Amino acid sequence: MARKLALVTGASAGIGAAFARLLAARGFDLALSARRAERLEQLAQELRSGHGVEAFAAPADLARPDGARQVLDRLARAGRPADVLINNAGYGLAGAYAATGWAEQQAFLQVMVIAPCELAHAVLPGMLAQRYGRIVNVASLAGLAPGAAGHTLYGAAKSLLIRFSQSLHLEAKPFGVHVSALCPGFTYSEFHDANGTRARVSAATPKWAWMDAETVVAAGWRAAEANRAVAVPGLANKAAAALVRLTPDRLALAIMDSQGRRFRQT
Repeated sequence: MARKLALVTGASAGIGAAFARLLAARGFDLALSARRAERLEQLAQELRSGHGVEAFAAPADLARPDGARQVLDRLARAGRPADVLINNAGYGLAGAYAATGWAEQQAFLQVMVIAPCELAHAVLPGMLAQRYGRIVNVASLAGLAPGAAGHTLYGAAKSLLIRFSQSLHLEAKPFGVHVSALCPGFTYSEFHDANGTRARVSAATPKWAWMDAETVVAAGWRAAEANRAVAVPGLANKAAAALVRLTPDRLALAIMDSQGRRFRQT
């Protein structure tokens, strides 16, 4: 087919759904992945009727070791390699590290680290061969900041995703394949509802610090097209990222400790 295919994980809501809508509006066909098959089918129908593109669901639980392979098998059955990969699936695991079970943390790492790296590894050879491709790894401002208590592996996972994106950016650049890490801050989505921190985070965060998913995604896609390795959307987030870079580690860690108490679950 003449149209290129974009694979979006975590496409059932928030940043993932916004990416799917933006790419459909730009003429990409869509493969939509998340756990909630019904939502994916609804979104696929919306994209088909609204933009005249092909869209299909590739439901999978990326917390399972075979989750990414299920997504790739669905694309293979459709005979459509991915020209664009949006690694967006993710969540937050609230609570102190010792107070959570290892099975929970292992599943978290599977979704946040293993699955996006596996998907990128699978689609990259085809992108390199055709000398076109876009990979956007949705990371977080938290990946640029010192670690904070609670959500113990979240910042670490996002930091890995940023460094992975930077390395892959350099490897793929000579072949016309663009790789970017998108690092949003507070974004209106279902993220905090899913991990039960909505009330606490909303009370502790001023409204000016929030961005809507559509604005975040537009900035992320501009960065991908321009082949910027790391994109931080929004002036407030850019200022925070710059401040972190300029602050000595010991002071930054102390600030994270004091400020993190406002968001932390007991």
